[in-house]
Amino acid sequence: MATDDTVIKTDFSRLIKPVRECDGSSAAFPSVSYEYGDRIIGSIHAPVILVKYGDYYCPHCGEACSIVKQIQQQLDSQLCFVFRHFPLTQIHERAQKAAEVAEIAAAQGKFWQMHYCLFEHQQALDDGSLVEYAVELGLDISCFLRNLSEHIFAWKVQADFRSGVESGVTGTPTFFINGVRLHDSWQMDTLLTAIEQVRN
Repeated sequence: MATDDTVIKTDFSRLIKPVRECDGSSAAFPSVSYEYGDRIIGSIHAPVILVKYGDYYCPHCGEACSIVKQIQQQLDSQLCFVFRHFPLTQIHERAQKAAEVAEIAAAQGKFWQMHYCLFEHQQALDDGSLVEYAVELGLDISCFLRNLSEHIFAWKVQADFRSGVESGVTGTPTFFINGVRLHDSWQMDTLLTAIEQVRN
């Protein structure tokens, strides 16, 4: 299963389609400034593109992370998973920093390692712990600390958040399957059923 920690500049036109709302109406699903890139696992040519907007402090996002990993194992090359930051800073004041930490790790080729680490340690995301995780992952700590203090990658987090707002995201986790927002439960059975409907 391919992973890519780099900034992706490509055609995600399958994601730019009407979003079906619960009431049957539709709204344009806007482009998410693809020049900024997406964090993906899998091929962008996979038949199913699953986008998750998440917050590293959100306990439901942590649960959903485990569910997505199981679905990835089941579908393998049939699925491309995209993660976009949606820090709910009004209730999780440190969520922005955690997202920036993930992007700092991405700059050193370790986005997904940090991504999973943050979700696995949601109860310990204080400054000291974040530095410990960076050390454990073998990041350049001087660069890590400098990037964090200067908020070098705040723009990427903000770009993801802005794309979520423009797509009608109001909470986390929020999923889109091939550009169509999932309004039902994001539990395993529901997600798999929705994905199978897209594949068929």
